[in-house]
Amino acid sequence: MTRQTLPLDDSLYEYLLANSLREHPELAALREATRTHPRASMQIAPEQGQLMALLVKLLGARRTIEIGVFTGYSALAVALALPDDGRILACDISDEYTRVAREYWQRAGVAHKIELVLAPAAQTLAARIAAGEAGTYDFAFIDADKTGYDGYYEQCLQLLRAGGLIAIDNVLRGGAVARPADSDDTRALQALNAKLHRDERIDLALVPIADGLTLARKR
Repeated sequence: MTRQTLPLDDSLYEYLLANSLREHPELAALREATRTHPRASMQIAPEQGQLMALLVKLLGARRTIEIGVFTGYSALAVALALPDDGRILACDISDEYTRVAREYWQRAGVAHKIELVLAPAAQTLAARIAAGEAGTYDFAFIDADKTGYDGYYEQCLQLLRAGGLIAIDNVLRGGAVARPADSDDTRALQALNAKLHRDERIDLALVPIADGLTLARKR
């Protein structure tokens, strides 16, 4: 028994993956293709992708949002978990990075589930709210510019139905949030974490998986 989350050394982490991870072949291939990318650290951990896929299935989700696509691993994990009529609104600004994503979505047979919009996410979400889509989404994943997180959170909260779930990545920022802020990104995450802790519009769990994942269920 322990009162605190176990630290994961390399051997325990490998054990976790060996005894838990059920990775679709195209997810594994995409992870390998991204491994040598100059910004490979932007990709989520595979166990996090698997957790998100399980959450999407538990929600019975059909309409989801992703803010920050990179090379597409998280969107692919969610798309594979969605039913055939499920859809992801995927928001990014990089054609270069998402070109890789589109290739693997196609290879996995889920490209028809993903609407990729290359524009500032705040603009895309505002347009969906203006179009009357508030309260119609089941799940949102935020993994983009940290100083934009608060705004994305507020927009996603509008777009989600009651009982819908927002997942927010990198909320521990390698432990930096527990120290005096050394950057605008860290300050933004500290402020958001404190805000969500007090936010009565949601049920909350901050999970120490990968770089920290906040789960916020809209009440």
